[in-house]
Amino acid sequence: MEKLFWSIGLPGFGQILNRKYIKGIGLILLEFLINIQANFNQVILLSFHGKVDEAIQQTNYGWLMFYPCLYFFAMWDAYRDAGGGQQPYSFLPFVFSAYSVTVGLIYSMTFTLFGVLLGPVWLPMLFVIPGCISGFLMKFFLLRYFH
Repeated sequence: MEKLFWSIGLPGFGQILNRKYIKGIGLILLEFLINIQANFNQVILLSFHGKVDEAIQQTNYGWLMFYPCLYFFAMWDAYRDAGGGQQPYSFLPFVFSAYSVTVGLIYSMTFTLFGVLLGPVWLPMLFVIPGCISGFLMKFFLLRYFH
């Protein structure tokens, strides 16, 4: 689990801890590339200060839409390389989370929750929950009925 948590901190750190240096450095470089091109650090700062409209204007959505897949792949890969995820379909919660976060990002410019525009940081984070739950449900269903 330690490697998974380091990958949450920065994609690639878990791989470095797993001694997969080339893969880890590659993921770190991709994270920096996407982060810079999407202007993600500025978007995070603005979102934390409640300036969601400014955050939306600063976001390069074309680049930021790569981030969820990179992020969740790095977490899954570090977890798997550390010995976790040996059960069939263990990847599904990660895949479904990446997909739902991407959908949350797509709708983050206009989707409101109780009249509040959450923007490109908070709405995608909120979409992790249904993605993870649906991934676990799909895993359970497949293991129960097809394995």
